[in-house]
Amino acid sequence: MSTRRLRSEDYNDYSSTDVTPEGSPPAAINGFAHPESYQRFGETNGTTWYQTLIHLLKGNIGTGLLGLPLAVKNAGILLGPVSLVVMGVVAVHCMSILVKCAHHFCHRFQKQFLDYGGAVVYGLEATPVSWLRTHAAWGRRVVALFLIVTQLGFCCVYFVFLADNLRQVVAAANGTSNDCSPNRTVVMTPTMDSRLYMLSLLPFVVLLTFIQNLKVLSIFSMLANVAMFVSLVVIYQYIVRDIPDPRDLPLAAAWKTYPLFFGTAIFAFEGIGVVLPLENKMKNPQQFPAILYVGMAIVTTLYISLGVLGYLRFGADIQASITLNLPNCWLYQAVKLLFSFGIFFTYAVQFYVPAEIIIPPLVARGPERWGWLINLLLRLALVSITCVLAVLIPRLDIVISLVGSISSSALALIFSLLLEIATYYAEGMHPLLIAKDLLISLFGFVGFVVGTYEALVELIAPAAAVVNTT
Repeated sequence: MSTRRLRSEDYNDYSSTDVTPEGSPPAAINGFAHPESYQRFGETNGTTWYQTLIHLLKGNIGTGLLGLPLAVKNAGILLGPVSLVVMGVVAVHCMSILVKCAHHFCHRFQKQFLDYGGAVVYGLEATPVSWLRTHAAWGRRVVALFLIVTQLGFCCVYFVFLADNLRQVVAAANGTSNDCSPNRTVVMTPTMDSRLYMLSLLPFVVLLTFIQNLKVLSIFSMLANVAMFVSLVVIYQYIVRDIPDPRDLPLAAAWKTYPLFFGTAIFAFEGIGVVLPLENKMKNPQQFPAILYVGMAIVTTLYISLGVLGYLRFGADIQASITLNLPNCWLYQAVKLLFSFGIFFTYAVQFYVPAEIIIPPLVARGPERWGWLINLLLRLALVSITCVLAVLIPRLDIVISLVGSISSSALALIFSLLLEIATYYAEGMHPLLIAKDLLISLFGFVGFVVGTYEALVELIAPAAAVVNTT
């Protein structure tokens, strides 16, 4: 889903220490003696509101966006966009709750800032249940585990996306011309299976992930964002033309396909991991709530517009990625290659997060002189795992739905709401607030179970034949 994801390792995490970024004790900040006098200070060289808004958009817009037209098909032309609006509102609500809980513990313990895992640890320590307090440290580990699954899931999606688009471009290469008429028939040239394309891409992706400098990766991230923005503009100008009569499209699809919609939609909306690092990096963090609402309103509008317009334009023929529905002429072949270029370089940025969680502790256990070799071998192993998983599940729509149902629902809908209950229950919470949090968490859990089940069933026994892109 996201083209650039920030986390606590992108900056010095002082939430678990007794010093501020300036090196002074927290109590010395303006002489704070009580939590009531605490206020959130930004970084002197922090990001502006505009830069934060751009990062928020980048953290929420990615490959999940291209799968939303198929998601709308799985929900229905009316139920789909309505559900996207509801999920957008719920996602923003969960993000704001996470920020509120983190601020609560910053006030309470005089911390400069907290990450997601740190907030969960303090939340468990605040509960009246002794077992949860004793095992509070597991909160950070569980969040890290789901973050790893989410990020490596994104990497699997990238392998499938790259293989599908490159395969289609190569298959249509001999018949590609300047004629972009949708009625033009192009004879596809037989080409190798998409799984062989994934294996062919593996060495290049491995070499890319050997780049460990964030400054260098940021250059690739910028190029990727420019490439994907240009591609989206061209895609929009194509799908808004010649939209057929939508009256034949179902208002609501069969209930068995709705869980697939849920997985894809929550995959697209899973940007909750970006909110605390972004807020912590701001020069004026008091502006963040407004930025969050404005940014997510833009994201939701983009999701609904592309999802609805894409489904209206291609109807029942919509594929797992809308790029696969574009005509096989030079202009749109270039769009597929341009978006693939952006996704290829985005892989390294997404891979950085799980690599920084998994690799350093393992390297520290080995001989220091072999640290660099162990580092590279672990990177090779992790990238190979994502490639193997993509080869085993070569359907882009199923991979997106699985990742969304398994990990994104937990991070976005379950943990944040339970964190609010853990944070404020001992201090007194209105029963309606508790009921609201439990209801949304239950919705997320049901989506987690049913979405995962239906995705696995569709993978094992597809309800309909997969459209052959060659």
